[in-house]
Amino acid sequence: MSNHKLKEPVIGIDLGATNLRVGLVRGDRLERLETCKLPEDKSVMSILNKMEEMIQTVDDGADHIGIGVPSVVDSDEGIVYDVQNIPGWEKVHLKDLLEEKTGKSVFLNNDANCFALGEWMFGNGRGKNNMIGLIIGTGFAGGIIIDGKLYEGRNCGAGEFGMIPYKQSILEHYCSGQFFTRLVGVKGEEIYNKAINGDAASIKLFQQFGGYVAEAIKMVLYTYDPESIILGGSVSQTFHLFERSFEQELKSFGFPHSLTNVEITVSKTKHIAVLGAAALCANHINVKYTE
Repeated sequence: MSNHKLKEPVIGIDLGATNLRVGLVRGDRLERLETCKLPEDKSVMSILNKMEEMIQTVDDGADHIGIGVPSVVDSDEGIVYDVQNIPGWEKVHLKDLLEEKTGKSVFLNNDANCFALGEWMFGNGRGKNNMIGLIIGTGFAGGIIIDGKLYEGRNCGAGEFGMIPYKQSILEHYCSGQFFTRLVGVKGEEIYNKAINGDAASIKLFQQFGGYVAEAIKMVLYTYDPESIILGGSVSQTFHLFERSFEQELKSFGFPHSLTNVEITVSKTKHIAVLGAAALCANHINVKYTE
């Protein structure tokens, strides 16, 4: 599975807490992209109407739409629950609503699963049969590719590594931006700015953070033993600040030889959220892509 190309154009949609991104993906590249802020009221119909408008703008013969959402998802029924930071989206039959509006088939999943699929099809995961995509941002969650297929679990809950009990809390509190807000009461961005300007205390915090992320990666390695782990999300882009402590802590992994066979990288794939949403279409209608 080294070089996936979509046989036909599909539309990828990234529904975020503040922004909406809609793109047309053809072959292995993003051809058209529309981005906007979410409507002020953030109601279901307002956002759906905006989606429809943006779809019409980018569309060029696409029959399928993939959507990535930061929420709990019933991917079979096409229902999203409790979308992060979008009030009123407690239980939305998004698949049915958008199919009715557009006449296209719609596939949806959570943002971490989309990220993993996107990296597998278009990014650092190309050529890998078994890989994990980990989003390190406001939360900590992953998408799992096993034998070239997305593994979701029975309730689309596989890969929720951040919810694993850890110390007196859960992993997410130590391995995401929450580490900074909970421990020192300051946003990670502020700590980052201080660290790159040489503030010793801020640099030390990132080093501590790197150790915790390594602990989480060890759990992933013990559980799945993948060929590749790809880090994404806003906090992953500060990897250079915690790389040393991360690698140091990783050395205590119980099977040293296995470490030489796993590739751990930071995603640099542009517009990965939209590409990942588009990859959902190929995942569900798997005859629709070629190598």
